[in-house]
Amino acid sequence: MEQQVFFSSGLQFGMPKFFEYLLVVHPGQEVFSQIKAEKENFSLEYNVSIARKTQPHITIANFLAKEAMEETLIKWMYKIISHHKSFDVMINNFSGFPSSKTVYARIQDHEPFKQLAISLRKINEYINDNGFPNAKLINHPHITIARSLQQQVYEKAIMDYSRKTFNARFVVDELVLLKRQNQYDKCRQVSVFRLGTALN
Repeated sequence: MEQQVFFSSGLQFGMPKFFEYLLVVHPGQEVFSQIKAEKENFSLEYNVSIARKTQPHITIANFLAKEAMEETLIKWMYKIISHHKSFDVMINNFSGFPSSKTVYARIQDHEPFKQLAISLRKINEYINDNGFPNAKLINHPHITIARSLQQQVYEKAIMDYSRKTFNARFVVDELVLLKRQNQYDKCRQVSVFRLGTALN
């Protein structure tokens, strides 16, 4: 099932009451460039501009919070994430989510992401105490190529992409916390969390 993203909308005196926060993994530079090129090609091939507008990433968590909560959330996340070791990610070809008309690059091993998500459940109590719903945590790690496609475009694209071969590898050694006011707002970086060094 695809990661659901929800957006802030409440305004008070022209300023948002809360923000949407996203905790993401950015692929290593070489893989980032490869996926970015794939998104550009998708935009040209299927005339879908949204594919080129979004940066390659894997969403680990997203949640709503007030800006005043940031300092505490960062402290919690630093403590949680620093206990996890860096890990390899293998990308193996493409697949799709029919429900959201999304084409994505497949992550071969989901387990390291699921372990991160389990650990991050600890922040839910603080988020709930401040009147916000639980964080949406990753359940199917992937890198979106294009989403919310028209049905006929999705059907053509998923048929084409099922025949494509794509293999790449990168190391996850940090997570990035971003925030935005709404789905049309550009994400701003809030903090970077380093993972521990994996033992060989």
